[in-house]
Amino acid sequence: MGNVFGRKTQPSRVTERDKAILQLKQQRDKLKQYQKKIAFHMDKERLLAKQLLNDGKKEKALVLLKKTRYQDQLLNKAESQISNLEHMVQDIEFMQIEMKVIEGLKVGNDCLKSMQQMMSIEEVERILDETQESIEYQRQIDELLAGSLTQEDEDAVLAELEAITHEDVALPDIPNEPIPHVSKSAELEPGTEKKEAKSKPNREMLAA
Repeated sequence: MGNVFGRKTQPSRVTERDKAILQLKQQRDKLKQYQKKIAFHMDKERLLAKQLLNDGKKEKALVLLKKTRYQDQLLNKAESQISNLEHMVQDIEFMQIEMKVIEGLKVGNDCLKSMQQMMSIEEVERILDETQESIEYQRQIDELLAGSLTQEDEDAVLAELEAITHEDVALPDIPNEPIPHVSKSAELEPGTEKKEAKSKPNREMLAA
């Protein structure tokens, strides 16, 4: 119960500038309402003056026309005041935007300063020097490795590169002809073919 009734109210987010803008707009709206009211009465009085002229009451019609003339001047003054109020509202609203921009620039400037403190010029120079030393060290290693190869090694490397380059060269086609059949006796006795070859001339001679 104590928490319910003792709830803390949050601070209002409405600033003094917001209140000033609201008041200016309210005054502008009141002047616009005043303009409408005067314009309505002027229209009625002009119609009445016209009716008085038709009735032959010229003096009364003249008085009404003078009154409408004065009210017309009031309308012009109200229009000028409305214009001034609107310009003032626009100036305040634009000033608020400029202040937000300045606040953003201030935050960005503070952020840059903190980053610059974290990374000083001396620190940047040290990192660049170390990077250059690492590059130089790697270059020296590359030179040592390159100098340790003999001319024969260099030629072998070039030959291997050439072989890799031509790895996609087309190989000869596999023959589609069937393999001749060899009898088992010929497979078991390798010299059989030679003996048959020698015996053929003898048979031919006998036949002759």
